[in-house]
Amino acid sequence: MDAPRVGSGMDYHSLNAMLNLYGEDGKIQFEKDREAAREYFLQHVNQNTVFFHSLKERLDYLVEKQYYEPEVLAQYDFAFIQQLNDLAYSKKFRFETFLGAFKYYTSYTLKTFDGKRYLERFEDRVVMTALGLAQGDEQLATDLVEEIIGGRFQPATPTFLNTGKAQRGELVSCFLLRIEDNMESIARGINSALQLSKRGGGVALLLSNIRESGAPIKQIENQSSGIIPVMKLLEDSFSYANQLGARQGAGAVYLSAHHPDIMRFLDTKRENADEKIRIKTLSLGVVVPDITFELAKNNEDMYLFSPYDVEKVYGKPFGDVPITEHYRAMVDDPRIKKTKINAREFFQTLAEIQFESGYPYIVFEDTVNKANPIKGRINMSNLCSEILQVNTPTTYNEDLSYNQIGKDISCNLGSLNIALTMDSPDFGKTVETAIRGLTSVSNQSHIASVRSIEDGNDKSHAIGLGQMNLHGYLARERIFYGSEEGIDFTNIYFYTVLFHALRASNTIAIERGEAFDGFEDSKYASGEFFEKYTDAPWVPATAKVTQLFADAGVHIPTQEDWRELAASVKEHGIYNQNLQAVPPTGSISYINNSTASIHPIASKIEIRKEGKLGRVYYPAAFMTNDNLEYYQDAYEIGYEKVIDTYAAATQHVDQGLSLTLFFKDTATTRDINRAQIYAWKKGIKTIYYIRLRQMALEGTELDQCVSCML
Repeated sequence: MDAPRVGSGMDYHSLNAMLNLYGEDGKIQFEKDREAAREYFLQHVNQNTVFFHSLKERLDYLVEKQYYEPEVLAQYDFAFIQQLNDLAYSKKFRFETFLGAFKYYTSYTLKTFDGKRYLERFEDRVVMTALGLAQGDEQLATDLVEEIIGGRFQPATPTFLNTGKAQRGELVSCFLLRIEDNMESIARGINSALQLSKRGGGVALLLSNIRESGAPIKQIENQSSGIIPVMKLLEDSFSYANQLGARQGAGAVYLSAHHPDIMRFLDTKRENADEKIRIKTLSLGVVVPDITFELAKNNEDMYLFSPYDVEKVYGKPFGDVPITEHYRAMVDDPRIKKTKINAREFFQTLAEIQFESGYPYIVFEDTVNKANPIKGRINMSNLCSEILQVNTPTTYNEDLSYNQIGKDISCNLGSLNIALTMDSPDFGKTVETAIRGLTSVSNQSHIASVRSIEDGNDKSHAIGLGQMNLHGYLARERIFYGSEEGIDFTNIYFYTVLFHALRASNTIAIERGEAFDGFEDSKYASGEFFEKYTDAPWVPATAKVTQLFADAGVHIPTQEDWRELAASVKEHGIYNQNLQAVPPTGSISYINNSTASIHPIASKIEIRKEGKLGRVYYPAAFMTNDNLEYYQDAYEIGYEKVIDTYAAATQHVDQGLSLTLFFKDTATTRDINRAQIYAWKKGIKTIYYIRLRQMALEGTELDQCVSCML
């Protein structure tokens, strides 16, 4: 991409590179990056954007040439669309960084079919996203423009990328599928993975129910090939499918720690694994119950149980059986075939593989299910380990038609910018607008080719409101990440968001006269969910955090507020089965000028490789030469403070939080094991990647999980 030297006399790439060079005064040259963003428009964007004389001319052209969905625009009077367009442009939006602008024009904006010219500015994409999500509701469309253009709410990549476009994928970030122990379900799972990858979004699959290698088939011993061949088939499927070339198919598979194939499963990620079993691109996750930690603590053997036998004895698939609760009984049951390994050796192997590859992700099964407010069992997560929802099996007739359609999971995601949400003129309205926008994503998702996904989404209306820019906000307010004040803020912020998210979902249920399917069996309906909020006050523990909320004019919900909400929920229900999930965030944190998710920064100036452009530099959000000391990176901070911060947030999030742990290059597998144990004891629900400093060279640590990362 050769840029002519105009404007400042330097091309935008060179200006951006000056971020990595100290100025004559010995300070970081932040102003050069802002100049790079301006020059990017002068030198590239303006010259390559199709010009229209009016909004009407532009919209007529884009509909006629099949760039925009006419149905979206037909829901509104043109006068309102013009008004909304004027509102967006009146905000005088500017990208804060070069990478933010570059990411938007590379990955999100509408382009001509040959990919050479731009048909949208950022404001145009915001307006089209708002119109598409509001579904004819002018007030919601207006609110969405205000929140998105104001940087407070950012829809996930698939939503922001696709809404309103005629040639598009789904608005959904990712999907979770369970596979049962029969060929029909395995084949359907592979087909579903292809169908979902074709439409966009990462796909995670549960393998725990599949019988192990050497298990009998039709009572004939040593017939099953186990899970490895299924993994290979899935890996090939994901490499084949992509969303119109925009997003590569990506998948993850989850397996119970007590499945007999668990060690083979882990070995597929070893650097020296045989090519016949090596898994290169598929992500791995392990589901670990409490009993596994107890066995390791006592230096006992851990038994691995045949899923085939467990299902025969318990009458339900292995993944739906609480291992901790039934472990001793299964050990003693002669009807269940079992093998054993040493529990400490299992955790040692787990750490070794994580040390080599960053995988597997970990789901702390019992922690997740104790916190689950919905009837049923959670036995897996998604490609970024923050989605935690109940699923149910699908069964088939002999002709492969459905006998019973089960419940699989869609990830309808978007995130709030914590700093700008705290600055919001109306905190509650910002949260409610985000909830309504995400609910629309769920309502508009109809994937008939995978009926369990479609039915699960239609019944649950589940969404995942995420958060980003925690480190940026704390640094702006002169608070160290992981400090007492930092953890105190995290606790009260997530507590306050939860209240407004529930209230918004309750309001939607009242408006529509409908709660999610199964509400009556939930802890929301019984009132149990609300007890920890009504039985004791939740207030800031530090004067600093008390002052932050007071200065922002953000009301911290009281016990009485919670009692009133609990009563309304009991009477009317809530519309969304699940409300919150904190993803890693990737591209959207760049265009939104945020630090990613709620973890600390990986470096003050992140270095990324962006295609033909090569190295691009990104400064941490809100960082200045005056507050650099508050931007300690994740490797300096240490895993304890990161886990403590996530633990404070976790208690107010009904699903999960994508937690990456960072280690210095001096770390050992023992350090990783200590971190796992510390996370488990602190009530963490999942662990995403393990990152060693030498694995994060060139700033590429955030390049993973692109299909699910927001």
